[in-house]
Amino acid sequence: MLGKEIATLNNSVLPAGKYVAEWNASNFPSGVYFFKLETTNFTDIKRMVLVK
Repeated sequence: MLGKEIATLNNSVLPAGKYVAEWNASNFPSGVYFFKLETTNFTDIKRMVLVK
């Protein structure tokens, strides 16, 4: 785990609601990736496994 940021899907303030963000992982190798969800009152980091 090198801790490199590889992509930013959205870096703007959005109003409350449901959103979908798609990540095109075709240029990335299989492995474990981490993603962070951040709001003004909440931050969460989750793990994702990419299998090709």
